[in-house]
Amino acid sequence: MDYPIRTVDQLEPVMKAFRSERGLSQHELAAKIGVTQQALSLLEAAPHRASFERLLSVCAALGVEVVLRDKESPKTPPTDGW
Repeated sequence: MDYPIRTVDQLEPVMKAFRSERGLSQHELAAKIGVTQQALSLLEAAPHRASFERLLSVCAALGVEVVLRDKESPKTPPTDGW
């Protein structure tokens, strides 16, 4: 299922929902990405302050991907690598 993110405020609940759905505590997810639980708590509370690289590492640890798509394009991303 797709979860379009159009504002940074939408990141917090979506990230928390994926973590919860995976049955991971903040401590467990933090260990997976190599940060403290406190750092992950701050990241979840204020994702706009995190680097894109850090956000991508959270996505990878949660098993989700970031897909950039033209709003006018079909919903299926290309499979040829480019």
